[in-house]
Amino acid sequence: MAFSLPVWLAVQGELLENGEADYGTLSCFDDFDDEALFQMFHLTRPCLTFITDSARIRMKAVDVDKSTLSVDAMVMVALNYYAHGVSSTALLQKFGLSQTESPAIIRTVSGVISGMADQFISFPFTRDAKANVAFKIKKICGIPRVLGVLAPAHFKIRASPYEKNSFRSFVNTLSYTSVVSQIICDSDGNILSVEKCCVGSTFEQEIWDSSFKGRELETELHGPYWVIGGKGYSLSKHVLTPVSEPANDMEKRFNEAHAKIYDIMRITLGSMKRRFRCLMQLGFAQENSLNKKSDIIKACSVLHNIAKKFSVPPPPVAGKIEPLYPGKPYSVPAEINLEALNARQNLIEEIFSVVSCSQDSIVL
Repeated sequence: MAFSLPVWLAVQGELLENGEADYGTLSCFDDFDDEALFQMFHLTRPCLTFITDSARIRMKAVDVDKSTLSVDAMVMVALNYYAHGVSSTALLQKFGLSQTESPAIIRTVSGVISGMADQFISFPFTRDAKANVAFKIKKICGIPRVLGVLAPAHFKIRASPYEKNSFRSFVNTLSYTSVVSQIICDSDGNILSVEKCCVGSTFEQEIWDSSFKGRELETELHGPYWVIGGKGYSLSKHVLTPVSEPANDMEKRFNEAHAKIYDIMRITLGSMKRRFRCLMQLGFAQENSLNKKSDIIKACSVLHNIAKKFSVPPPPVAGKIEPLYPGKPYSVPAEINLEALNARQNLIEEIFSVVSCSQDSIVL
């Protein structure tokens, strides 16, 4: 779902049209062998070439001093920061830059790459695309009519404890400071939607209610489909949550199936944070600087999808994979949606009764 061959052809076509696809011209990336490139950027040479070509098209509209640094060099500085969370001194020296100059370059490139989200992050919209995503998810967990997995993605930041009001707003329920974005992924770990960048104390239901994708789904724009949501979300006609207190075996089987597909999000976010170590610590943040963090998160989501299309594996696991955020339900319980409750119960009885499980050979 991330992007198809026509997108790649469109990028190359636009480069040719503007006379910028000069394959004989040396790139900054050509100074390194393949192993060094992966160590520096956690991406392969073909993937890096595609990213740079895509960025070059859009950089034409960005007001930067092109006389001092090439697009390749700017992209290289940003990708190195994404991969390691810090800018390599050796790389900056190669381009005659200091550590104080790199943030402006990273902000510019992040804005450009995040602006590519409309091309490289796509929610299934056509009937065939929806059916394909739902089929793959059902094959994994047995739950039908699901378009993706919905979760709040928390990214650690530093916030000054001396600014008490601001500091408290960034503290999430796990007692660390973070910003939070709303992400939806498919069963293959492609990012289908990324929205918002809020302070860590924000309720995920609040983010969903105010998000574009939330409004689209809840107003029936995408038809009779669900997204899988965790305990921090309210059960609705289009957000399928686990049964909080399962009363019988079929409700337990449903919860097991729900947990199985929901775990895809943990794996996806873990893969993103391994490839883009900057997401492990997004630096200092104030409430008025959330747009900058949002651009980095969205840029890494775009690059994640591109890397998957190029079959680039993430780096090996270093330490423990961060668990998925457990969710922050409202302190005052939301009004029960009886229509949604009945729909979930009917689904459980239809799919997760003993007879249905044996007939469909669902492996949980």
